[in-house]
Amino acid sequence: MKDVGPLPSLEGRMKRVLAGVDLTANAGEITVILGVNGAGKTTTLECAQGLQRRTAGVVRLLGEDPEKADAALRARVGIMLQEGGLPPAARPLALLAHVAGMYTDPRPVGELAERLGIHEFASTTIRRLSGGQKQRVALAAALIGRPEVVFLDEPSAGLDPQSRQLVVDLIDELRRDGLGVILTTHLLDDAERLADVVHILDRGRVVTSGTVGEILAGREGTRSRLTLRARPGLDLAAAFAGRTGQGPEVTVTEASAGHYTVAGELTPADLLAVAQWLHARDIMPASLELGTANLQDVFLSIAAESAAEDEGARPGGRAA
Repeated sequence: MKDVGPLPSLEGRMKRVLAGVDLTANAGEITVILGVNGAGKTTTLECAQGLQRRTAGVVRLLGEDPEKADAALRARVGIMLQEGGLPPAARPLALLAHVAGMYTDPRPVGELAERLGIHEFASTTIRRLSGGQKQRVALAAALIGRPEVVFLDEPSAGLDPQSRQLVVDLIDELRRDGLGVILTTHLLDDAERLADVVHILDRGRVVTSGTVGEILAGREGTRSRLTLRARPGLDLAAAFAGRTGQGPEVTVTEASAGHYTVAGELTPADLLAVAQWLHARDIMPASLELGTANLQDVFLSIAAESAAEDEGARPGGRAA
């Protein structure tokens, strides 16, 4: 894909959905778009595909405006929608054979079906398939025309671990074959494994972009973390009271009952301090880990910042 962006404001029923989306996706790379529900991920993909009309901005798909795409351009693009739109009465192999017939040089249906495990439920109608099985059929339909660019909206949603790994391996193979892959996902470990470039959306705008390494390095307080699971209500911050003046402060949060995260410039000495603090109180944690931050930490941090801004903006809410 040569260029997807910028995508400024979309207005549907006078509501701005996107304002400040400017990104490029390249051939031979996996571009991952992340964001909480309602951030604008699916709308961004639909604008880039030409499935939703924009009210402003410029989009180029393989050098052309996707809203004016002809059959030749459509044949070079594969699309897997979050809601697949598969005909409910069809059976998977017959449907894929029908789709294959629309292309001059399709992938062999049997080969793709075997790769995605579709033969296991080939005799079942679409309406009776599980969500994960429908995802596999939708992915096969998106790939069968040998596209140059493929859009995948939540390709791993609803898949069991084995099927999920099959899909991840296939997506990685598409990159090696030189395709431009643009995908959204809520599975951040998949995003971290696959992504060449990540764009994180928040309320219709891109708030951070780059490789996973660049994004992690660019966020204050996310370079290292300690996670601990123990009984709820602990004053775990007290374990770090002795490090005042010994470097940047750390933050301690109890994300859910008994699940603690400590973020900042942590050292092995901090791990020792926590162990001693727990020992003095005869607390045996269920788990304790010191390591580097990951993409999920950044994503949750951005989501928390956005929620705090929303809270401050509400009438009677706290100032941001």
